[in-house]
Amino acid sequence: MTWFWGLVTTLVLSTQVVASETRVYISQIIDHPALNSVKQGLVEGLRFHGYKQGDNLTLEYKIADGNATQAAQIARQFVSGHPDVMVGIATPTAQALVASSRQIPIVFTAVTDPVGARLVKRMDTPGRNVTGLSDLSPISQHLDLLTELLPHTKRIGILYNPGEANSAALLELLKQHSSSRELVIVEREVLRSDDVKHIALRLADEVDVIYAMTDNTVAAAIDDLIASATKRETPVFAGDIVYVEMGAIAGLGFDYYQIGVQTADYVVRILNGEKAGDIPVTVAKGSHLAVNLRAAQQLGIEIPESMKARVTQLY
Repeated sequence: MTWFWGLVTTLVLSTQVVASETRVYISQIIDHPALNSVKQGLVEGLRFHGYKQGDNLTLEYKIADGNATQAAQIARQFVSGHPDVMVGIATPTAQALVASSRQIPIVFTAVTDPVGARLVKRMDTPGRNVTGLSDLSPISQHLDLLTELLPHTKRIGILYNPGEANSAALLELLKQHSSSRELVIVEREVLRSDDVKHIALRLADEVDVIYAMTDNTVAAAIDDLIASATKRETPVFAGDIVYVEMGAIAGLGFDYYQIGVQTADYVVRILNGEKAGDIPVTVAKGSHLAVNLRAAQQLGIEIPESMKARVTQLY
């Protein structure tokens, strides 16, 4: 009967292996470098904590191609798979996940205004099955830096998608902080990434600088925005340091890979038994000052020495 008990032991151990496998499902609103970096940091952060894909971790990763309806479909698919944790990268996909389940723990990340987006009622006590990280841009610091670099600025151009709650929140903050600085905000709505190029071309003629917010629609076409502005010899100041590498003259922002790593910490706390709703929502830590010398020289802009001394990334 030794073989019988050996078979039983094998079956029990096999069951334990399957039961111990962790399932984390990730939904991302659109494919662009900053959000891709969040996903990469999340996977690396999970690996650091001992959760390895193909070993004891099953990862499901889908991108909604900037489409809210598709984000909702992905959320329903995820719920039917009964994962241990669902992660929403950016506001629209986080909203879709939160609307899809009140039982499965949800971690959002790279979300500008979690309260305004109705993901949580309070940052310190989110409640229900939801928590996560905000990447609220330091708007006041952005304006200080912009006017330090371009002291003659009077009119700042903004492209944004009014359907994105994060963009509406950022625009409101921008208006609040710009009024005390006697800066005029010239805003233009853009509903599709395909429209960014020609709207940016017209806007560049009306302003001294274009401020590229962390708007997902704009981010997906940031190359077009920068190319259009450069054609009109109008500088682009970045709300995301990824844009600086692409040709914006300067920007102050987060390291989105590190935001992903911080997001993994939230996921692991939930996997270790904490309730999502008991974990406070926080604003992601860390910021970097990036400058693109080539882009600045192309537009005849001199980077102040005081700014060069603070640069953490130089292109």
